Amino acid sequence: MSLFQDVYDVIVVGAGHAGCEAAAAAANMGSKTLLVTMNLQTIAQMSCNPAMGGIAKGQIVREIDAIGGYSGIVSDKTAIQFKMLNKSKGPAMWSPRVQSDRMRFAEEWRLRLERTPNLDFYQEMVSGLIVDQNTILGVKTSLGIEIKARSVVLTNGTFLNGLIHIGNKQFGGGRAGEKAATGITEQLISYGFESGRMKTGTPPRVDGRSLDFSKMIIQPGDEAPEKFSYSKETKPLTEQRACHMSYTSPKVHDLLREGFDRSPMFNGRIKSLGPRYCPSIEDKINRFADKDRHQLFIEPEGWDTCEIYVNGFSTSLPEDIQFKALRSVAGFENVKFFRPGYAIEYDYFPPTQLRHTLETKLVSGLYFAGQINGTTGYEEAASQGLMAGMNAHLKVQEQDPFILKRDQAYIGVLIDDLITKGTEEPYRMFTSRAEYRTLLRQDNADERLTPLSFKAGLASKERLETMEKKREEADKLVSFFHKTSILPEEVNDILEERGSSPMKQSDKMYKVFSRPQIHLSDMITFDKVASYIKENNLDKDVLEQAEIKVKYAGYIQKEKANADKLQRLENIKIPANFDYSKLKSLSFEAREKLTKIQPTTISQASRVSGVSPSDISVMLVYMGR
Repeated sequence: MSLFQDVYDVIVVGAGHAGCEAAAAAANMGSKTLLVTMNLQTIAQMSCNPAMGGIAKGQIVREIDAIGGYSGIVSDKTAIQFKMLNKSKGPAMWSPRVQSDRMRFAEEWRLRLERTPNLDFYQEMVSGLIVDQNTILGVKTSLGIEIKARSVVLTNGTFLNGLIHIGNKQFGGGRAGEKAATGITEQLISYGFESGRMKTGTPPRVDGRSLDFSKMIIQPGDEAPEKFSYSKETKPLTEQRACHMSYTSPKVHDLLREGFDRSPMFNGRIKSLGPRYCPSIEDKINRFADKDRHQLFIEPEGWDTCEIYVNGFSTSLPEDIQFKALRSVAGFENVKFFRPGYAIEYDYFPPTQLRHTLETKLVSGLYFAGQINGTTGYEEAASQGLMAGMNAHLKVQEQDPFILKRDQAYIGVLIDDLITKGTEEPYRMFTSRAEYRTLLRQDNADERLTPLSFKAGLASKERLETMEKKREEADKLVSFFHKTSILPEEVNDILEERGSSPMKQSDKMYKVFSRPQIHLSDMITFDKVASYIKENNLDKDVLEQAEIKVKYAGYIQKEKANADKLQRLENIKIPANFDYSKLKSLSFEAREKLTKIQPTTISQASRVSGVSPSDISVMLVYMGR
């Protein structure tokens, strides 16, 4: 008798952020799904900092939620602090972030997955894949058990041949206290896959009872905290836990330099590249030698625990150097370690080997998501897991894939960047990577994505109806401003106070509201507006949407027009396995890159590194355009 049913629709390997979203998506869409992980006690473990969201990452979490993933809901339910970053800038830059309770985050994810129909669990290491004629048939475990599947999603994180470094010491492991995963890399290489090595790191965890917070700068949450999820299931925080900030100093830097000769980063033992935008403390003081101090953010790991995460002090220096240097930071004079920081090297597979669905080009039915694709960050991983899980289900059901374009979502930008340009260092999302960021705001992710996900079969009807009601109410409020007139004597005092020129005759409220100096807080002081809001019982989200639609109408229209122009190139399809050697006028580099990437549209081809506008012209001429 077999331990498992005959054939699963989807097997997900690994239960980090990517694996959890992949398993939940596939199961919620109706696929019989198995989640296999080396340790069921570390499902959704926050391996690095205890936080979700941030610049561009917060937009991704909102998008995951709008599609029907769980990261937003879990983040809300286990948050200890909320901040909307970049609020002083335009709404395209606003980015939500929560400080999380690490233990409750993992617990909430596990319990939520256990309540998900169609989802089974198994604890063991997957050591190989079952492949026949370039098609996935299942997985093999370290005990030699074969489990059959119609599709497999690999979300191995940092576990593939993981190697941990602390000073001169190095040992195999996928995370502190957990062993590495072996076997899969070597097998994939034998099938023709190209692999590489990447590095990431983490700071020491310390005992909060040993810190003097009076010597640090307090970092409270927002006075009126919001939340990630559009779902009514979660509520904003009513109380929050503060973070703190301190700084390194020239003395701290000198103490750290004492260990540079034993640093695996500087003595050549670590050869792979780490995340450019999250460097280790030794890398920072080496690269930015002119700076005499760097910020450290002191982040609690939960409501009740005394464990503290020292954000900004990621390091692989010897533990005695870490300890001595940290004790010279203000407030850390008597610090006690829970564990030292470390670096970890692991295998990844350049993502140019994937399709937009995250299915591999070489093995049908095999999907990669998360750090195996060269990304860094919980949010980037979770979004890929969601997309891979959805597409694995859709492929098994022989339905159209779920693919997001660059003007539809940050997730679309992320995946398109990965498969079109590849990455040689851990990829992190930024707002600057998105050319349509005015369209891709955190506030309208539900409007952009919930209808698409509902059509694909994941987002619920209730989600869709909630979104439609919000959009309708915001549009009606904007229409109210268009239709309603206001007299000079009603508004000129406010205009003068705000430094805006007075009105000489009656005009529509929309024109007044459009002025850069005037805000919603000014408009609701007018009786007509206050009455309309009260009569229609409009909430904060609707008011915010209406204000953005009024204030940024010109920018939004311009970006939509640009996106529509690009869509013309997106509509010109390139035949599968197109032979670029036939186009003799293409540059040698373009032929080489296009043959490797195999873009599906002219638009995607134009984004391939090394392909010039003249190369695109050649292709357009060949295709009769």
